[in-house]
Amino acid sequence: MSSDPAVLFRERRQRPALSTRKTLDWLKAAVRAPFQALAVFTGAKSFADNPILGSPYLNRLGLHAWRLQAAHGLAQWRRRWLASRAPYDHRRAFDRDGFVVAGDFLPAAEFEALRSQLFAMALDCREQQQGDTITRRVPIGPELRRQVPALDSLLEGPVWKGLMAYVASTRSEPLYYIQTIFGGFADGPPDPQLELHSDTFHPSLKAWFFLTDVAEHDRPLTYVAGSHRLTPERLEWERERSASIMETGDRLSQRGSFRVSADELGQLSLPAPTRFCVPANTLVVADTCGFHARGDAVGQTVRVEIWAYARRTPFLPWTGFDLLSWRPVAQRRAEWLARIVDWLDRRGVMKQHWVAAGRKRPQVR
Repeated sequence: MSSDPAVLFRERRQRPALSTRKTLDWLKAAVRAPFQALAVFTGAKSFADNPILGSPYLNRLGLHAWRLQAAHGLAQWRRRWLASRAPYDHRRAFDRDGFVVAGDFLPAAEFEALRSQLFAMALDCREQQQGDTITRRVPIGPELRRQVPALDSLLEGPVWKGLMAYVASTRSEPLYYIQTIFGGFADGPPDPQLELHSDTFHPSLKAWFFLTDVAEHDRPLTYVAGSHRLTPERLEWERERSASIMETGDRLSQRGSFRVSADELGQLSLPAPTRFCVPANTLVVADTCGFHARGDAVGQTVRVEIWAYARRTPFLPWTGFDLLSWRPVAQRRAEWLARIVDWLDRRGVMKQHWVAAGRKRPQVR
């Protein structure tokens, strides 16, 4: 220890500051701990943001595996109650593959009228860049539904709603957007959406109603048939990954969206991915707990679709009782969500990744 009086004086002044910081850090950890523990019973998925979910010790004991089994079991329970809402052929295809493909979903004249009207409108949109790809989204709210009655009729149709409910395992209303994928329009690192991945540990829904043809070179959606099922092989793979992910995993896997390699598909007794090269007026609905990705391509491509997303807390046995699905609220959620994240971003609480891009027609860059 130094005998210099000036050094001793500085050390004495620093000790209380260090002690205060340690106390504040301890208090913050103590406040967060109960919420982190309760997150086990929610849809929280990030191993990196929650030391309980990300604990190698707890996951070796079976924490992640238990969450998987409980979430999948409850989804099966809810789907039994919702089965009567979806056509038998759709249910059979989904139970087998994890996705449903419904071609010529609308009568040709209705589809052309809907597409023509939407493509003629300049709409407020937001964009996000990932790699060389720019994704544009327009939230579908009550005003747009009023302007385009055919759109409202589509989203309120009994076959549409029944299929969404069955795949999502809930009657909660999905979020709806007009989505455009501009592939090859930007410079950047590799697009993370090109890697096969599972969105989260529990069954959830995404749907694509294609307003344009999707050819092989148009970065088609790909999906590994049957990968939505929690087989013994999948459960063991998840258990091993959860115990080592914080040491060996990539950033997105650590945040709960596990990446899977082509070699691992064979170990899991899974086939090569299906590529959805489909004509316009095709609806694809999938459980994104299964492995899926965006197909790669060379050159610039444009794909336009009506996109649906639903991911409710998985540990609920009932299929409804969701205040956010009350019609006046449900139809505004997509619009409100962007504004809420804007507000949180201004206060440094959450990063807004979707940038306002003005008024544009869906198919025009």
